[in-house]
Order: sequence, then structure tokens, then C-alpha cells
Amino acid sequence: MQTILICGSRNPNGQTALAADAVRKGLAKAGASAEQVFLPTLKVERCRQCDDNGWGLCRKEGRCVIDDDLSGLVEKIRQADAIVFATPVYYSDLSESLRAFADRLRRICTHAAGRVSIKGKPAIGVCVAGGGGGGAPACCVSLEKVMTTCGLDVVDMIPVRRQNLQTKLQILELAGQWLAAEPRSG
Repeated sequence: MQTILICGSRNPNGQTALAADAVRKGLAKAGASAEQVFLPTLKVERCRQCDDNGWGLCRKEGRCVIDDDLSGLVEKIRQADAIVFATPVYYSDLSESLRAFADRLRRICTHAAGRVSIKGKPAIGVCVAGGGGGGAPACCVSLEKVMTTCGLDVVDMIPVRRQNLQTKLQILELAGQWLAAEPRSG
């Protein structure tokens, strides 16, 4: 099983990266491989809302007109067997890099051609809040909406807060093992 871990954190050694790495370790224990991508290192522009109605080729053809790293990342998603999204929580919502990516991904997925090899794919969301940690559940709701709009099979949403990170690392590793080992009926 090939999994892609899409991380919206700038810090490859931060709390969100630790959480994503725990999922990756679980996947590896179950014999799956995983590629981790840090969105802030890629060039992913925000949506331009191309025409007067706020849409463009995304709605008409299931692709985006912007020439950046989005199309390559979408192709990696299509090639993967499962997806893990991990984001730090800012203002009870997704990081800006994951928001920019997610906004454009869900737009291309409004068209059937955009959903090819994405629809029905199992996905896990991980939202890691620093500070007081209270925004993690609200962020999970926001991420789940995006994932569902894209047609993904949302198999788990895991809120994490700075205060319970060490305990949740064990849960995240188990979630990775389960994701890799659980048989699914498309």
C-alpha cells in the first residue's frame, strides 16, 4: 500500500510533523510505504476564481488553469492507495498552506474528471493545535468538509492538542497500522 501524507506545517520537526510521522510509522509497521509532502515547500497558489461566476476550468474540466505544484500533487494523490492530511491548527482552522491546497483540490473535484482516482480513496485527517488546543475539533470539522467534498472516504479524523500530543502519538501510529491493514470494499 502506498500512502501520501500531506502536511500543512512549515516546521518538519514540529508537533504536526511528529503527528504525521507517527501515522507513517504505523503504516510502515503494517508493511505500507508513505511519502510525506510539506505543502509550504511547494508552490501552490490560492484559487483565482477565474471567471465572473468565481469558477473556471475546475468546474468545466476538473483541472486548474494555474501552473504550479498542484497538478503534480494531485497526481500523487491519484497514484496513492490512501491519503493522510495533517495540519497545524490556526484560529480553529487549517493552516494557510493546506487551506490554499484544499480549496483548489475541492474545486477540481466538483467535476467528475477531477475526481478520477480520488473518489472513494480512504483518508485520515489529523489536526494539531498548539496553545490552548481548543481549536482542534473545529479544525477537524473544516478538514472533513473538504475531504468529503472531494469524494474521499474519510475513515478517521483525529484532533490533537499540544497537551495530549505524547499520548496521541500512540493512537496515530495505531491509526496508520489500521489504515494499511484494514480491507476495504471500494
